[in-house]
Amino acid sequence: MGIVNVTPDSFSDGGEFFAASAAVAHSLDLVEQGADVLDIGGESTRPYADPVSADEEIRRVVPVIEQVARETSVPISIDTSKAAVARAAIDAGAEIINDISGLEGDPEMLPLAVETGVGVCAMHMQGTPQTMQDNPQYEDLVPEIYNYLLQRRDALLAAGIDRERICLDPGVGFGKSHEHNLKLMANCIEFHNLGCPLLVGHSRKAFLGKIVGDKSADRLPATVGAAVSLARQGVQVIRVHDVRPAREAVLAFAATGGLA
Repeated sequence: MGIVNVTPDSFSDGGEFFAASAAVAHSLDLVEQGADVLDIGGESTRPYADPVSADEEIRRVVPVIEQVARETSVPISIDTSKAAVARAAIDAGAEIINDISGLEGDPEMLPLAVETGVGVCAMHMQGTPQTMQDNPQYEDLVPEIYNYLLQRRDALLAAGIDRERICLDPGVGFGKSHEHNLKLMANCIEFHNLGCPLLVGHSRKAFLGKIVGDKSADRLPATVGAAVSLARQGVQVIRVHDVRPAREAVLAFAATGGLA
C-alpha cells in the first residue's frame, strides 16, 4: 500500500505532495513502483497534529482521487475518520475506507460503509492523535489490541459488512510506546487468528530511528527491514511511503526461501 499524504504537516513528507498536481504525480509514481493499492489522506494523524475540517479534507483529496482514478485501475483507499470525507472520496473513485478510529469516530461511518459496499480497514488506537502519545499504558499489549480488533470485526460483521471486505490494523505508533511498537511488530502473526487480512503501517516512524540509534537518520533501510519481518509473518498489506524498495526486498526475501 503506497502512502499519499495530501497534507502540509504529516510527520515524514508534510507539504511535499500538498499540491494536487504533486499528489497525483506521486500516486502514479507509486503505481509504477508496484503499489497494489494507494492510500490517500488529507489530514495528518501524527502525534499532536491539528485537526482538519471535513470541508478542508474534501478540498484536499477529492481532486486527487478523481484524477488518479481516471489514470489507473489500482484501488484507492481514503484515509479518513470522517463519513462526509469518505462519501466524497467514494463518489470520486475510492473503493476502501481506512479509518484510524476503527469506524467508531463518526457515527455515520459504519452505515456509509454498509450502504456503499466498499472495503474497510479498522485500526486500533489508544486515545486520539492529540493525546495518544502522552503516556500510553497497557496491562497486556497484544491481547488487549487483539480483543479490540475482535470486537470491531464482530461489529462490522453484525452491521452487514462481508468478512471479505474487512481488514484490521493493530495500529503501530498510535498510542504505543517504543517498547509497545517493538512487541507489536514482533507479534503481528497473532492477529491472523482474527480471520481477516492485516494492514500494518510502520513506515518511517520514530521507533525505527530509535532502533538504529539515530533519530535523525534516514529511516528507509529500517522501514524495509521491518517490512521483510512483516512479510515473514504473513501480513497481507504493508503500508509504506517508499514502495519500490520495500516491494523488491520482500520479493527477494520470498524468492530466496524467506517465506518457506
